[in-house]
Amino acid sequence: MKTVSQLLEAKGHTVLTIPPDATVQEAMKRMAENNVGALIVIAEGRPVGIVSERDITRKLFLLEKLPRHILVKEVMSTPVVYVRPDQTNEDCMALMTDKRVRHLPVMDGGRLIGIISIGDLVKDIISEQQFIIRQLENYIMG
Repeated sequence: MKTVSQLLEAKGHTVLTIPPDATVQEAMKRMAENNVGALIVIAEGRPVGIVSERDITRKLFLLEKLPRHILVKEVMSTPVVYVRPDQTNEDCMALMTDKRVRHLPVMDGGRLIGIISIGDLVKDIISEQQFIIRQLENYIMG
């Protein structure tokens, strides 16, 4: 079982952010350009929310306004559900399931150091299972 720190070492520590007063159109553009599904909303140097494709599609419909007329703070999810570097991938999966989120910012001593997505966790689990299968095949084959 890997820790969040180990997952970030493999994935990288890049975190894409956006201010709460940016427009949803800007957020959508940033996500599309970087092929990501969520941005951390930062105000005064700290995370105050997270905005995901899911937040945008669901709330945009309800607000009945164009993306260029809606601010990120109107659609972002709060409070920020996060993990620490010493937590395990199993902790992340349990938290994601319990809170019904797909992205977890990683905080270390009040500092944002990364983000873990459900895709990162699935990729890690598949890799781990493939390793175990290879080991079992080698054992069986002698």
